[in-house]
Amino acid sequence: MPFLRLSRLIGAGLIAFGLGTAVPAMALDASQKSEFEALIRDYLIRNPEVIQEAILELQKRQDAAEAAQRKQAMAGLKPAIFDSPRGVVVGNPKGDVTLVEFFDYNCGYCKRALGDLVELVKGDPKLKVILKEFPVLGPGSVEAAQVAVAVKLVAPDKYFAFHQKLLGDRGQANRAKALEAAGAVGIDTAKLEKAMTDPEVRATLEENLKIADTLGINGTPSYVIGDDVLVGAVGHDKLEGAIKSVRSCGKAEC
Repeated sequence: MPFLRLSRLIGAGLIAFGLGTAVPAMALDASQKSEFEALIRDYLIRNPEVIQEAILELQKRQDAAEAAQRKQAMAGLKPAIFDSPRGVVVGNPKGDVTLVEFFDYNCGYCKRALGDLVELVKGDPKLKVILKEFPVLGPGSVEAAQVAVAVKLVAPDKYFAFHQKLLGDRGQANRAKALEAAGAVGIDTAKLEKAMTDPEVRATLEENLKIADTLGINGTPSYVIGDDVLVGAVGHDKLEGAIKSVRSCGKAEC
């Protein structure tokens, strides 16, 4: 089919299907519609990479929209994210950059990311890290998170040791496994079980879940740094780069 004929047919098709902005100069009859659909199908079969390009562009636009929504929500959430007394602080409490991690004790990627976090804390004396329990992987995760919050109430100085022990252990994390990890780092489990009935345990988890929901965080690990959210086990180098960028320009990526 000559190019001019193809162009006219496609243009008319776009208008007929409401994709054009001009007043329709013509509408497709049944024969033209069939021809138009056949042309599009043939084009996509001959150029399947167009579909991939369209999907990538759609994903790019969706990611940009989500990022914009997160930044808008961030303004009102900053006190709860960075200054809530319910967060567990690791590293330098007065650090010049704060990295917030949302994690689940049953998250395999969180287990892998633990080494990155430990290395960052050891290698950057100006870094402040805030840990937020975000149990999204089932009842066992909720139980482990409840124990973790109780650890903060009973023995805050031993929280990070407990955190590393439980997150580093193999097997399903739950109440029993978490209590075992707490005992292994020298925490009185009797006091811990009593502390688990404190209303603060539930309040802490509800606060974390609310922040995550508002920011559109639905997986672990996820990080908040500056006004940005990094989703997934992005690795030591990317986290370190984001920290350096925040120091340089106030953003995770300058």
